[in-house]
Amino acid sequence: MFTVYVYVLETLADWELGYVTAELNSGRFFKKGAPGVSVKTVGISKRPVKSMGGLTIIPDCVIDDITVNEKSVLLLPGANTWDSPEHSIIIEKAGEFLSAGAMVCAICGATAALANAGLLDQRPHTSNGAGYLEMVSPCYRGQNFYVDEPSVAERNLITASSTGALLWAKQIIERLNIFQSDTLDAWYAYFSTGE
Repeated sequence: MFTVYVYVLETLADWELGYVTAELNSGRFFKKGAPGVSVKTVGISKRPVKSMGGLTIIPDCVIDDITVNEKSVLLLPGANTWDSPEHSIIIEKAGEFLSAGAMVCAICGATAALANAGLLDQRPHTSNGAGYLEMVSPCYRGQNFYVDEPSVAERNLITASSTGALLWAKQIIERLNIFQSDTLDAWYAYFSTGE
């Protein structure tokens, strides 16, 4: 059983999580014998947060409740509030995930928080542009590892730009090995082309 922790913070970009959380939570296209997936929202506290789309989310658990092992996955959505110091604790936890071989999946503004903590300095990654990371993450030193693609999967780190949510979801599902490959290809084709 995989446990997928979805970090929720004020102004989170709810649409960036939509493709992946819907599939992980519903299990509707899982292949026979796929491991189960438990999706849990996690926050700094259990106080409700408001997404950028105006949805109120009450975290299922807090950061101290996270268990880090090879079956743990951390999803970090984009948000306008990543520069707040209160989020440093989840970024520290992301470092623990990466060190333990657990998956960290960050999109949009969350990549800037990882960059600022030095977690992208030696790993292939993407974001909203190399210039974006340099602008918003003064400690960023990963320019030589930047890949100009909508989403980049490298070992246990999957990063995406604000335009890469669908590919990011596909790469996460692929790494978890919960869909048949032809099902995943058909799913991706449908949502990207309508066919």
